[in-house]
Amino acid sequence: MFEGLTQKFQQIFDRLGRRAVLTEADVDAALREIRLALLEADVHYTVVRDFLARVRERAVGAEVTRSLTPAQQVIRIVYEELVKTLGSPAPIRLAGSPPHIVMLVGLQGSGKTTTAAKLALRLRKSGQRPLL
Repeated sequence: MFEGLTQKFQQIFDRLGRRAVLTEADVDAALREIRLALLEADVHYTVVRDFLARVRERAVGAEVTRSLTPAQQVIRIVYEELVKTLGSPAPIRLAGSPPHIVMLVGLQGSGKTTTAAKLALRLRKSGQRPLL
């Protein structure tokens, strides 16, 4: 899922990067494509709506930093808002007595098995004995 979303974001940002000056219409078109990419990735529509509202508010009223082009400025804003939406990394706290059961849910091909293996590796490095 993240690979597909990354590719779509990269295409959107590549198109933005080709422009020297961004108009409000360019920002709206990019946000429309970002909305479609997020909805296709099964992100809840209220999360998408709130995320895009924050990005649009910052992008339209943003003063362009001298070291960044307008396209780079929009990319930076989208990145910062994605980090804010997803949250910062937190340690894994498994409370109670072992064994602990972790359930991963997702669509076919969304990376559940890979995530389970990465989680097991992280737990093993922290001194626990995970079973898959």
